[in-house]
Amino acid sequence: MTDEAAETRAEAQSAAGAEVEAGAPAESAEPVEPAGPAALGVVRTPTGHAGVDAHLARLADADHLGADGHVEVYEDVHRGLREALTALDAPPVPGPYENRS
Repeated sequence: MTDEAAETRAEAQSAAGAEVEAGAPAESAEPVEPAGPAALGVVRTPTGHAGVDAHLARLADADHLGADGHVEVYEDVHRGLREALTALDAPPVPGPYENRS
């Protein structure tokens, strides 16, 4: 290494050390823990259909879970909404007294 290169490298290292001392906090020995689950604050507007509203309200359960727990809630809500839509296409079932002749 030449003297100029060695001087430039030493200056860069001392400047970096001065920046850490001046403003940036030193790294702590304790690991930083990730923040816990936080609600997104998404507003759920009622649809007027009690069954659908109940499934949509279930989405609030995901606010208190970690990301890996969201899948179970989303699949449950999706299954319930799909069943509600399928029920709309089903023919009405006759009541017990509608089959009289």
